[in-house]
Amino acid sequence: MSDITLGSASPRRADLLRQIGLSFDILPSQVDEDILPGEDPASYCERAALMKARDVAGRSSSRLIIGADTVVVLDGEILGKPGSEAEARSMLERLSGRTHQVITGVCVLERTSGRHEVFSVTSSVAFRVIDPLEIDRYIGTGEPMDKAGAYAVQGIGAIFIRSMSGSYSNVVGLPLYETAQALDRFGVAVL
Repeated sequence: MSDITLGSASPRRADLLRQIGLSFDILPSQVDEDILPGEDPASYCERAALMKARDVAGRSSSRLIIGADTVVVLDGEILGKPGSEAEARSMLERLSGRTHQVITGVCVLERTSGRHEVFSVTSSVAFRVIDPLEIDRYIGTGEPMDKAGAYAVQGIGAIFIRSMSGSYSNVVGLPLYETAQALDRFGVAVL
């Protein structure tokens, strides 16, 4: 077993951690990710990341667990993963020509002591106006269907992004700068 377990099934998060040279195990969390009434997006992401890390800690023998949750937010509303092509189309139409936020909550948890650090990072993403035919073709690729907000910044969806402010890796699904800093405080030096 590794010293670190990533509590996520996201291949994008795993790729990001590999990008900075970490070795780790993967054990997806089995946590229900429902938003509580009145919960703001950043608080939700932080709570979900902590719940995921705690869930995985109960099933892992690694010293450290990383839990994370990423959401797309437009006008204060969380846009999750679309449940249908119609829902994906609606999300993309709403994002077209607008700026939205991407928030990732992260938890680094030391399994044996329960000591943990939870934080969230927000990035802003500005979309160009997207033609309805482009939306149809994009949905036809299948890419939007398992992505928060119905797009992938690291995929074809990048063609819709006019500009971005903040962490690119956060928009992909895990803010590397902040995560590496947190891991360092738990004794894991990335470099």
